[in-house]
Amino acid sequence: MATKVIMPKLSPTMEEGQISRWLKKEGDKVSMGEPLAEIDTDKATMEMQALANGVLRKILINEGQSAPLGQTIAVIGEPNEDIAALVSEAPAAPAKEEPKKLEEPAAPPPPPQAKAAAASAQPASGVDGRQPQAATADSGRLIVSPLAARMAAEAGIDLRSLQGSGPGGRIIKKDIEAAISQPKAAPAPAAFPRAVEPRQFPQAAASGYRDEPATEIRKVIAKRLVTSLGPVPHFFLTTEIEMDRAAEMRKGINALDPDLKISINDIIIKVVAAALIQHPEVNASFQEKFIRYYEHADVGVAVAIQDGLITPVVRSADQKSLSEIAAEVRELAERARSRKLKPEEYTGASFSISNLGMFGIDEFTAVINPPEGAILAVGAMSPKPVVRDNEIVIRQIMRVTMSCDHRVIDGATGARFLQTFKKILENPLYLVV
Repeated sequence: MATKVIMPKLSPTMEEGQISRWLKKEGDKVSMGEPLAEIDTDKATMEMQALANGVLRKILINEGQSAPLGQTIAVIGEPNEDIAALVSEAPAAPAKEEPKKLEEPAAPPPPPQAKAAAASAQPASGVDGRQPQAATADSGRLIVSPLAARMAAEAGIDLRSLQGSGPGGRIIKKDIEAAISQPKAAPAPAAFPRAVEPRQFPQAAASGYRDEPATEIRKVIAKRLVTSLGPVPHFFLTTEIEMDRAAEMRKGINALDPDLKISINDIIIKVVAAALIQHPEVNASFQEKFIRYYEHADVGVAVAIQDGLITPVVRSADQKSLSEIAAEVRELAERARSRKLKPEEYTGASFSISNLGMFGIDEFTAVINPPEGAILAVGAMSPKPVVRDNEIVIRQIMRVTMSCDHRVIDGATGARFLQTFKKILENPLYLVV
């Protein structure tokens, strides 16, 4: 069935659009969602997509012509379908020779003595005493598209200095863009009463450089990250956590057994694992046609190495003690830095942690490692004044930001997970309950 193609509303303030370029010609096959034309709006040039399948049977508004919102500008139908009724219903297209014109302001009448001087000094002038304008058409009228006129006004370009490349000498968008791109002439130097010798500055050579082949790990990082921030719809949630009790617990455990060497990051891994089991909808990944939910918390831990970053995985962290997690993380990190990790030891995490607190970073956002559903960015723990029971006290505060894949995790879901994470980390005795 034949379908009308109407001028769409491509910006909130758009009232009409100008066809900058048809991307299909009459007789071409088009598919739904395929770019059909480029439209100049009051804000930018944007692509208009086809909303039906078929053949572009008739173009009703030509390139360079404008149409108000909702007006039929083309017809899509089957190759042999009768579209006469749809074409007859459409308003007539504006004639090419009658584009929108911008009238030049009339010059004020000169005084009588000026008329006499002009008559004797300017034998080539027009009857009204003004010189003809080379960049105008139709006896002094500028032929210019609405978008070009707006662009020229914003850029401070004199339209009378341009030669239009559109139909009938019409000044269009690309003429303004060309004028904007041309380097502006330098202003004439000021006159000096005496000659001044210009200062000579040595011309520095371009900086030297060296090219080094990208390592395989850097190639993998580059390949994976281009599949993350662009295609994966990220959103971010940030919260502050009081770390005094967690720090005291770490200090107490290490005092009992210095060989354990429990770190704050080890505690964070254990708390993340506990929170993931309480919120299985976060312990998930997007798999194109389905969402995969994991039974255990396989937590990836970002480790900086010489060539970049790698994320060893602590498998089933929810079932391991703090001492087991601490020992495993140390061992995985050491083998990561010596390039001895097996692929199964740094792939397949269900959730990841990136901690830059040891570098003094207060807060940052991390990029999700697909297909994982989220990653937690951990900042530095530092003393800050806070208000508790109407009194200002000093607490060890740490900021964390969770990056979430919106295809898997909604805002409220991520917020509930962070609430649980915060509650356990601020009261780590929950880990023994």
